[in-house]
Amino acid sequence: MSEQSNQTSPEVEVTEEAVELDQVEATEQEASLEQSPEAEIAALYAELEEAKQTISNQADKLASQKDSVVRAAADVDNARRRAALDIEKAHKFALEKFVNELLPVVDNLDRAIEFADKENEALKPLIEGIDMTSKSFVDAVKKFGVEVVDPQGETFNPEFHQAMSMQPSADVAPNTVIAVMQKGY
Repeated sequence: MSEQSNQTSPEVEVTEEAVELDQVEATEQEASLEQSPEAEIAALYAELEEAKQTISNQADKLASQKDSVVRAAADVDNARRRAALDIEKAHKFALEKFVNELLPVVDNLDRAIEFADKENEALKPLIEGIDMTSKSFVDAVKKFGVEVVDPQGETFNPEFHQAMSMQPSADVAPNTVIAVMQKGY
């Protein structure tokens, strides 16, 4: 008998728990059945609106993050472009300063050739060497984009030339450069 009572006791407890679960489920079903279809539809619409709002918020966050990424990429691209331009300008102005220091040397060599005694046989090799050196200098600076502007016989252009004086001349047309005091580059 004691074995039987041990066996039935656990079954009774399990049965009581099952009854309690069945009662809870029945109560939930009754509560859901008690709601009218309109209330159930309204609840579903509320859930739908909440889901839409969540999706909308996430879409806004996504759009904001996408905009931030696009702006950051544009900033990086602009920084690269500015850096490249800065480097290019630095090279250009460094070269410009260097060339500006060399150009007076070329001018002095040209003056030496111009005022040298070309009739003196002893000076001819020296004059020829100075002329070759002057041409080498001009060729060297040409490699870096510096070219000689010699407007002799051309029409005066104030964008490229600087007038020192004006002279009437019957030999050339008006506004023609008749003498160059210093070459331009």
